[in-house]
Amino acid sequence: MTFETLKPQIETIVSNTTTTTDDKLLQICQLLDQNISYYNWVGFYFKNGDKNELKLGPYVGAPTDHTIIPFGKGICGQVAVSNENFVVPDVAAQDNYIACSITVKAEIVIPIFVNGENLGQIDIDSNTPDPFTEADERFLEFVCQKVATLL
Repeated sequence: MTFETLKPQIETIVSNTTTTTDDKLLQICQLLDQNISYYNWVGFYFKNGDKNELKLGPYVGAPTDHTIIPFGKGICGQVAVSNENFVVPDVAAQDNYIACSITVKAEIVIPIFVNGENLGQIDIDSNTPDPFTEADERFLEFVCQKVATLL
């Protein structure tokens, strides 16, 4: 399934008035996990109140011990500080990478902005080396713009 065919499904999930925000976020994770073969762990992290840390939200994939990530630590923590997309073709080449699983080869993290403030991010791990393209970035930016309307 292509990114263009997934966009209307994302919009349908976001616009559903009968489900909670967490249910919508989980449905987005499930949609991406089920339809993009190299997305092997899909989840959301959000700013934890006034603390300089991220808290794990809904996700699909192997359980993780990383439910709280300090700003600046790991790829997600770096995105919380830089406010920029971070595409990691080879996690083994990253000094500040937090390993969740030995099977993970690559990661992409895209921030979620609400009124110019970085409130969270979508985090995707892949067991495939260097799978993420600019098309993934643009699609995930679209996803994050839609998720921002829920926050």
